[in-house]
Amino acid sequence: MKNKLSLFLITGIVSSLMFTSVNAAETDSDGQQVYRSKDLKSFEGPADLFTGKVKVDMLFPENDVANYSAAYVTFDKGARTNWHEHPAGQHMIVTDGVALTGTRDGRVIRFSENESVWCPPGIDHWHGATLEEPMTHLVVTASKDDKNVIWKEKVTDDQYTAGQ
Repeated sequence: MKNKLSLFLITGIVSSLMFTSVNAAETDSDGQQVYRSKDLKSFEGPADLFTGKVKVDMLFPENDVANYSAAYVTFDKGARTNWHEHPAGQHMIVTDGVALTGTRDGRVIRFSENESVWCPPGIDHWHGATLEEPMTHLVVTASKDDKNVIWKEKVTDDQYTAGQ
């Protein structure tokens, strides 16, 4: 119970850091909003949710109309997420390096720069860099019932290296 409560609290903290409003968006007279890089949040992925060094650079938050947000996520060699799922799904587009994403059935997909993966709602998965090089991907993550990610346990070394 304590572990589940800890994951719940961490999920809320990371979700609020990653996918809530940025400091201030400039709004044009026609209603368009500009998110300046100086106003966007960047942070290191918490060790409870990631293995290895991971940096998250927010691009834009959800708003009243669009229930999705985006970020660049950069993984050092060998870094990866914990197991997790997205209640409304997630698109991952590699911008640099080679990404790995695995599912509970043991399948691991490798995808490279300018390739993308759609992870449907409710699929337990993980993603990260290879052992050989760092990787950056753009993630566009939707929300359902105010949740965009449900974090779970660490990916074991065996699960991770199955895709190497």
